[in-house]
Amino acid sequence: MPIYASKDLMNWRLASHVFSKPSQVPQIGETVSQNGGLWAVTLRYHDGKFYAIVSYTPLSPWSVTGFLFTTTNPYDSTAWSDPLVFPLLDIDPSIFWDDDGTTYLHFSGIHQQTIDLSTGALGPASIIWTGFTTYIPEGPHIYKKDGYYYLMIGEGGTELGHHEVIARSTNISGPYTSNPANPILSNENTTSYFQTVGHADLFQDADDNWWGAALATRSGPEWTNYPMGRETVLFPVTWEAGEWPVLAPVSGRMEGWPLPKRTRHIRGSGPFLGDPDVVDFHPGEDVPAHFVHWRFPPKDAFAVSPKGHPNTLRIRPSTANLTSSAPLTGTEEMSLIMRVQTDTRFVFSIDVVDFSPKTEEEETGVTAFLTQTQHLGLGIVMLPTGERDKNGKEELGLHLRFRVTNVPSAAGKFNGSIPTAVRALPRGWEGAPIRLFVEAINETHYEFSAASVRRPKEVEVMGVAPGTILSGGDGPFTGTLVGAYATSNGGSGTTESYISRWRYQGKGQDIGNGETVPYTPFVVG
Repeated sequence: MPIYASKDLMNWRLASHVFSKPSQVPQIGETVSQNGGLWAVTLRYHDGKFYAIVSYTPLSPWSVTGFLFTTTNPYDSTAWSDPLVFPLLDIDPSIFWDDDGTTYLHFSGIHQQTIDLSTGALGPASIIWTGFTTYIPEGPHIYKKDGYYYLMIGEGGTELGHHEVIARSTNISGPYTSNPANPILSNENTTSYFQTVGHADLFQDADDNWWGAALATRSGPEWTNYPMGRETVLFPVTWEAGEWPVLAPVSGRMEGWPLPKRTRHIRGSGPFLGDPDVVDFHPGEDVPAHFVHWRFPPKDAFAVSPKGHPNTLRIRPSTANLTSSAPLTGTEEMSLIMRVQTDTRFVFSIDVVDFSPKTEEEETGVTAFLTQTQHLGLGIVMLPTGERDKNGKEELGLHLRFRVTNVPSAAGKFNGSIPTAVRALPRGWEGAPIRLFVEAINETHYEFSAASVRRPKEVEVMGVAPGTILSGGDGPFTGTLVGAYATSNGGSGTTESYISRWRYQGKGQDIGNGETVPYTPFVVG
């Protein structure tokens, strides 16, 4: 649950993580479903305190619990509280403070009940609006303006029929009158590159201009290739006194309110969105704040610049691999460290500085990862060479292996198969760092390759795979992560991997109509 801060709506810096330690939400480590976990956080500020409210569902079995985190310092991950836990009838909670001091909880349905923010005690729940189409009403938010309570919700599910609607009433409990112009935000039945637009929220900037933020996928109406998942989009809103808000349609290029002067004078614990990664794991440094794991990693799996290996990240292998060496329960710990893919076109690489396995199937490598059932990977792995020593024992050697995991039960957007590619490590590569690459070479495909740092021009392209493998299925909401891993693939190997020179460089953002906006470094002015 990352929190980002901006003063100009363009430069967004990682301020903190609401959920930063297992003790806050230990249930995450036991979540079975690949897509289970914390859903749809809402951030609010009231009387000097920030509130982050979110629903937790393991999906299997279906149940919903509400979590409310608070802080007076959103720039420090350690300042966020342990959650106030309360029962929820459905997902997507939001809170609203009325003028008389009453605090209301709203969630999908569309339900309303009072909540005591100190104890979690809830009043009776009632349905205050069933929506415009009444089909999957969710993601409610209340705004009080000009004597009206405005209730804005998402409808239509999170697929191509997703849209935003609004109603208003002079009483918070209703009855609510639907806006005659509903839906107020939708790209349904259009050819727009941005689809599934909805689950919106509204806010005002320092100049009192209204803006909206919503979720959308860069997929076009085909809705088959969207490896970055549901992304946050920003759009201008006009809201005249006593009238309904008018939300600008979401597209790759939009016009509206003037943006504030560009600035990066923003507090925070992490980098700015869109900036490249240049990480060399120097002594005394921490793991970068924007790096993430899948569930909880094994204890002591990672160490920056350990003794004898300066300027490296040590990865102790997990028994589980990216698909897990046991049934896909999502509960096995993996030595996997990643960052979010933030550009439709990018290059990611690491240097494997030291990896000397002795046991078959010990492996370290790079991945483009959506879930345990949908991921791509290129590893350096110890495998049989096909030869035997003088005692007749099968010899092992280092190999490059590219493989694709696309479990049919995930019901993703890719229905084909891509064979595993294995090659013996080229002669002359031993004894020098090996650079592993993941590159989004165009809008639709990822390329995995390797090179010896000693011979950087001798690039071994190991495989190309479509982004449809990383779209939908078991991970329909979250986007692709890229990163590094180490595993024994279910074996007994314990060889540690030491990596360095972690690099991520955005190359461009596709915004529709065949247009790609190239990466441009921040310049003051």
